[in-house]
Amino acid sequence: MIFGLFRKNKRPSAVEATLTRIVAAGREPVLYLEMSVPDTLEGRFEAVSAHMILLMRRLRELPPPAEDFAQELVDAYFKWLDYTLRDTGVGDVAVPKRMKTLVSNFYGRVRAYGDALDSQDMEAFAEALARNVTGEGDDAKALAAYLAAAELRLRDQDFDALVADGPAFAAPGRGETS
Repeated sequence: MIFGLFRKNKRPSAVEATLTRIVAAGREPVLYLEMSVPDTLEGRFEAVSAHMILLMRRLRELPPPAEDFAQELVDAYFKWLDYTLRDTGVGDVAVPKRMKTLVSNFYGRVRAYGDALDSQDMEAFAEALARNVTGEGDDAKALAAYLAAAELRLRDQDFDALVADGPAFAAPGRGETS
């Protein structure tokens, strides 16, 4: 019985399961093939971060314990980023500097995307996405439209559904959920 105390839990926590769903949404091929998200480490960071930001915005609107869950989710996201950097060969000495840059970039996007979405200014949202993700053009507008639809889809989900089932984002370009 005592050895059970040291056994790693085989079931993923709600935070881990939610993060897995966010990462999957950020890896949807259509984002890279049709919306010009670069298929690079940085592009994947941008795509996953955009989905994380949308879910954080939704959790901020919900009653407790949503705020605590959101903080745990962000902590897990940064741990995942750290692991990903190390897994891709970034040396131990360089990881803290890269993480500092990624954290700064993430919170900059939280502000830029949040301001545009709060004011329902799709042009400003597309411009922010063009600056950070796609470059100029219609691809940024398509990405902005998809992310706005995904945010609307998240509004239909309460905390219990988000934790039990994971966030259901609108599927890019298909009007379905993922």
